[in-house]
Amino acid sequence: MNNQSITILYIEDNAADVVLVQEMLADEPNLICVLENSPRLAAGMERLEAGGIDLTLLDLSLPDSHGLETFLALKNKMSGMPVIVMTGTDDEALAVKAVQAGAQDYLVKRHLDTNLLVRAIRYAIEREKLLASLRQASEQIKTLKGFIPICASCKNVRDDKGFWHQVESYISKHSDAEFSHGICPDCAQKLYPDFLTKRGTE
Repeated sequence: MNNQSITILYIEDNAADVVLVQEMLADEPNLICVLENSPRLAAGMERLEAGGIDLTLLDLSLPDSHGLETFLALKNKMSGMPVIVMTGTDDEALAVKAVQAGAQDYLVKRHLDTNLLVRAIRYAIEREKLLASLRQASEQIKTLKGFIPICASCKNVRDDKGFWHQVESYISKHSDAEFSHGICPDCAQKLYPDFLTKRGTE
């Protein structure tokens, strides 16, 4: 992320906290960023919907929202946005709940310093990128599960609408598997006995 500019939204109503974070970020030469501020959750979500934000710093005590519900409301609205919770409450149980709900990190303001903040920002963005890649891969994976009706004789498969399909056609439709065709020794003996006998005498 070196020399790559990022835009951060800090949803915080305490102007002194915003200035402090701004100064910390200015002290880090390898992190070029623009810090925007919204003093209320509603205003912050409107700004996020407008686009162009790479990461959100979120205070949990705002004039229009308080506690874990603040994070949940934002995450439900902007599911792919990396969010670092920033709070004055050193509450481990709340921290765990926030991270379990999808926060990338939980920082207590009075323990904050430049190195901790910058590291959290870098990791949060990279983790969110990884999660996005995993979600995309998961959506592309198709799996076969449950009982699959198959003919005991011809091995065709019946779909859920009652139609019968060749097994390779059915599997290709319901998974990412691809087929290459060959012939097994038993079928080769059954279908081409003269050819095999001839080859055996050569």
